[in-house]
Amino acid sequence: MLGSRELPLMSKEGDIVIGGAFSLHSQISKLLLSWTESPERLTCSINLREFRFAQTMVFAIEEINNSSFLLPNVSLGYKIFDSCASALPTTRAGMGLMNGEGRTFEKNCSGQSSVHAVVGTSESSTTIVMLQISGIFQIPVISHFATCACLCNRKEYPSFFRTIPSDYYQSRALAKLVKHFGWTWVGAVRSDNDYGNNGMATFIEAANQEGICVEYSEAISRTGSRENVERVVGVIRGGTASVLVAFLAYDEMDVLLEEALSQNLTELQWVGSESWITSAHLAKKRYSGILSGSLGFAIRKAKISGLQDFLLKVNPSQEPQSNLLREFWETTFGCSFRSSTPDTKLCSGVESLRDVDNAFTDVSELRISNNVYKAVYAVAHALHSMLNCKQGGENVTHVVKYLQDINFTVESGENVYFDENGDPAAIYELVNWQRNPAGDVVFTTVGKYDASHPDGNQLTMNGVNITWAAESVEKPLSVCSENCLPGFRTAIIKGKPICCFSCVPCAAGEVSNTSSAECSQCPSEYWSNVNHSKCVPKVIEFLSYGETMGALLTAFSLCGASLTLVVLCVFFRFRHTPLVKASNSELSFLLLFSLTLCFLCSLAFIGQPTAWSCMLRHTACGVAFALCISCILAKTITVVMAFKAKRPANMFPQCSAPLQRTSVIGCTLIQVFICVIWLAFAPPFPHKNIVYANEKIILQCDLGSAVAFWAVLGYVGFLALLCFILAFLGRKLPDNFNEAKFITFSMLIFSAVWLTFIPAYVSSPGKFTVAVEIFAILASSFGLLFCIFAPKCYILLLKPERNTKKHLMGRHKL
Repeated sequence: MLGSRELPLMSKEGDIVIGGAFSLHSQISKLLLSWTESPERLTCSINLREFRFAQTMVFAIEEINNSSFLLPNVSLGYKIFDSCASALPTTRAGMGLMNGEGRTFEKNCSGQSSVHAVVGTSESSTTIVMLQISGIFQIPVISHFATCACLCNRKEYPSFFRTIPSDYYQSRALAKLVKHFGWTWVGAVRSDNDYGNNGMATFIEAANQEGICVEYSEAISRTGSRENVERVVGVIRGGTASVLVAFLAYDEMDVLLEEALSQNLTELQWVGSESWITSAHLAKKRYSGILSGSLGFAIRKAKISGLQDFLLKVNPSQEPQSNLLREFWETTFGCSFRSSTPDTKLCSGVESLRDVDNAFTDVSELRISNNVYKAVYAVAHALHSMLNCKQGGENVTHVVKYLQDINFTVESGENVYFDENGDPAAIYELVNWQRNPAGDVVFTTVGKYDASHPDGNQLTMNGVNITWAAESVEKPLSVCSENCLPGFRTAIIKGKPICCFSCVPCAAGEVSNTSSAECSQCPSEYWSNVNHSKCVPKVIEFLSYGETMGALLTAFSLCGASLTLVVLCVFFRFRHTPLVKASNSELSFLLLFSLTLCFLCSLAFIGQPTAWSCMLRHTACGVAFALCISCILAKTITVVMAFKAKRPANMFPQCSAPLQRTSVIGCTLIQVFICVIWLAFAPPFPHKNIVYANEKIILQCDLGSAVAFWAVLGYVGFLALLCFILAFLGRKLPDNFNEAKFITFSMLIFSAVWLTFIPAYVSSPGKFTVAVEIFAILASSFGLLFCIFAPKCYILLLKPERNTKKHLMGRHKL
């Protein structure tokens, strides 16, 4: 029971007094407040863990008083009040610490605080209340358990320090932990106070940055209605997330677990904050099975030499008038010092704490207790520095600036100092709830988080196997939508969080893998495979000898060349006959030679383009056709001049031969000159065309100069047109020797083929462009061969009786 006049529950006189405020009682009863009467007394139950914190403070002070190097010849005293984890008792405790009185601030204010520093409290909200009172007197408050990031505000709380890291770091550490295990869809529950609300707000912000979605975020209070707790557990049960981040104070966690047990809330993967994750009380109670496999960050564990023996010596006989010690003893041993209490055994006072295993005697997880220990030593070192530097009667209550500069190492080897915000180094242990062979829950360290790590890799695992929810060896999966298979990308669903998505196939030429949410474009010379899971080299396309089209065109080319050579052999066999002589045997042989070249040059278009084949293709073809048409043109001129000449016929052959050679050589050299200019300044070259078809690379010959290409083609066309005109003029010559009409017909076919070639060449894709060129070459070559030489071979081989001079000069039909 707390009386109307607030007095310290534990105290000791000293030269310098340090205040303490702990939540020694919890489960506060509801008050009926009235403006006409004084508030009723507060009824609470003792909190054994908080009582251990208070005794740790006493132990540290006694240890310092026995020290010969820290504050020698100065004794420290203490006044420890109960904040009862609530604002109103904390206000009273603050008044008592500052003035020595708890009820009347105005009447009994002495103008000077009765303590020079305060260690506490155990909650962020009550610490803020304490700071609002102590700040008036510039008395520093060093908290061992207040983690709210809001307390980093130096303008608002200039005299606040703490030995526990800020939730600014813990919240981000929890987000990185969730991300590390691939949980992108989590639920969240928090304490409805400064600790929970600020911590969860920071966690959600960090989670969003990590790509984690929070399905729901609920708040509970230990003093709230049972209906609200039932509703929150119902939300958790109805959620689809299998991971629950619980940013709860110890008392709220107790309330939540009671309701979770009644609603059979199981198989959740709990991720907890430092407030409850190492609570031996929760691990040993009946709902420890619910929390099996829990993960969370805890303050580093330490050993404090002598503390256990000190705690085990606590006894009501040390202070017979202490109601707190009697209450502790009665709660621990289930007895009563009042004989009038029914159904309860009488306490003897000689019971041994060595036979007890509870939150007070358990020193296996000295984490928060170590923070209390460090807080007391921080005050002592600050006082020591201040007294050594004291000048001119300086007021010993102003220790804030000396606290800011402390830097010392405790017996466990841990370095203690404060940054500019009054915070210590943010280093956490990652704790996992596992069972030992005896079946008891043990807190196993499986990793570490160091916010100051230089390379940014703050979260590290130590390789210890982790036990998951329901003691499973399989890591739980907690996602709104499972990762897309390779070859798919994520597509946000309208109205849903970013973690809820559908999977859409990647477009052609794009790929994705299981670690990528987006499709990526393949490099220019690669294309996606069938599954769009990886980029593979593009198919390289060119007209090859091995494919059907290439083989057929090669066969036709060789067939044409062979047929031309056969005709050449026939003409050579009958070279002394009148028909061959009349056909100008020299030009005929040259024409057959050029036709052979025309057939063979088409082979340069087949196969993989190279620098030499690209230069040879059009130039060789252009020169061969120029030679061929020049021979036909010379034959046409000869025929026309022979029948149109006015000089004697026997004189014409003497002057026609040099003229024929000159015309053939001259016309051919012009084409050679064009080709030389082309090759010298802008020669054709091999080119990979990746624009025309996305899924393949077309190997082709770039013209180098389109003007030169069309000049070569145009020159051949010009010769063909000139030849056609002359042959057309000679169409009425005597029928038996009318070679002009066959030349005319051959030129019609030649021109038709090449005029058709132009639009087909421009519109044909890939290797078909080359096929069109080869077809034009072969078609025009076959046209010339058959139109000019087929009638002659017919007479030479099948109608030899017509191969006479008399017949050729007659009027008979061929």
